[in-house]
Amino acid sequence: MLTCCIKKHHKKDDYTLNQKIKSREPPTQTVPITPKQNDPVDLKNGTENEPTTGSSPLPRRVRSLSGTSFYSIKSYRSTDQGDYYSVCSESSFKRSIVFTLLGRFSIVKPYNLVLLYEPLKRFQIWRLLTSVLYYPIQQAGFHYLINLYFLYNYSRRLEEGAFAGKPADYLFLLIFNWICCIILGLIAELPILMDPMILSVLYVWCQLNKDTIVSFWFGTRFKAIYLPWVLLAFNLVLSGGGIMELFGILIGHLYFFLMFKYPQELGGPSLLQTPAFLKGLFPDQVGGVHGFGVPPERAAGAPGGAPRGRGMFGGHNWGPGHTLHGN
Repeated sequence: MLTCCIKKHHKKDDYTLNQKIKSREPPTQTVPITPKQNDPVDLKNGTENEPTTGSSPLPRRVRSLSGTSFYSIKSYRSTDQGDYYSVCSESSFKRSIVFTLLGRFSIVKPYNLVLLYEPLKRFQIWRLLTSVLYYPIQQAGFHYLINLYFLYNYSRRLEEGAFAGKPADYLFLLIFNWICCIILGLIAELPILMDPMILSVLYVWCQLNKDTIVSFWFGTRFKAIYLPWVLLAFNLVLSGGGIMELFGILIGHLYFFLMFKYPQELGGPSLLQTPAFLKGLFPDQVGGVHGFGVPPERAAGAPGGAPRGRGMFGGHNWGPGHTLHGN
């Protein structure tokens, strides 16, 4: 009994001693760790503040340019546009070679590749397409090589230049010229329409790049606007032809006049537009405002509605004037 009382007394003394030792130690505080809201720039030192705990090790200004930034969007657009470049021109170039070789080696009879009215009544509608792609190289092989050069060079320049990023507009150009070639071919009974089709596209490029200097045979250089007429005269002298080139010039001028010249230079309404379903199938690849411009104003308007330098009734506009001896 006495020993139990002594043990309880010692335990009580040890407990009170430990409480005194703990009371003499400095108190500890538990502070919650919260992320510091730093400003992007230290106004006192003029440097970037360090990022908070758990964020990217890059400064905030650098982090804003990482990930899906302006540069990545820009490169995506250029890559997307680069994939589109000269698709129609390269496709026409390859198909022309295929159909020409098929006819050359008699894999397909050349008779089945040209435009004739009677077979069309028997629903041989592929002739509408093959007549502008096939060319009899066994009769004029060198002329076909020149056509291939014009097809790949100037059609590609037009597709990558004025029609860059607008596949529906360029496809509509080819469709419009192709329909005109078919109509003239049926009227004039022309079985092969590759020459007028290529020259019509070449004419549009020459009109849109009229001041560009082009090189021709024997080192001659002149403006692009004269190139279709030089080709017409050249074939007229050498081969005694010229009707194919003349049809191509007429078709190309018809498209250029309706699409560009009449609405933009003469201020008339737009008579030729790309159909909406082509725009839906082949949307534009370039952002921003699409189209080829707006018609110019017939006269520069003055603030009052009258033309600049002219009065309401055609006389000269002398301005409001000044009152003599007035303030």
